[in-house]
Amino acid sequence: MNVGDVYGPSGWIEVTQDRIDAFAEATDDHQWIHVDPARAKDGPFGSTIAHGYLTLALLPAASYEVVPRQGGSMSINYGLNRVRFPAPVPVGSRLRASFEVVDLDEQDWGGQATMQATIERDGADKPVCVAEIVFRYYR
Repeated sequence: MNVGDVYGPSGWIEVTQDRIDAFAEATDDHQWIHVDPARAKDGPFGSTIAHGYLTLALLPAASYEVVPRQGGSMSINYGLNRVRFPAPVPVGSRLRASFEVVDLDEQDWGGQATMQATIERDGADKPVCVAEIVFRYYR
């Protein structure tokens, strides 16, 4: 892994109403723009939309698919430096992610990789999520 390397895009992940409802149930975020298709049809987006945090939560699955595992005993998601949701994710959307290495920090215990993750929606002009994520790799 080197600074500037890009991994992805991942395969497409479909955002169904069932997935949105399950996320709402898990987080107790039942705002109507997410879980009420009848009301959301007349709302600002024309349908229900995924929670921003649901979109963000799809990053681990996408990273497992495309980011090479570093040697060692384990790796963890260490955190986020910045997250933005530039566009909504209407129900029925297909999303995929790419990861660009922006910083590497080797340590005695392993290393830390900072990546810019970009989630795109099939057919959309701009990304639905851009996040700077930090992974730690332990020896």
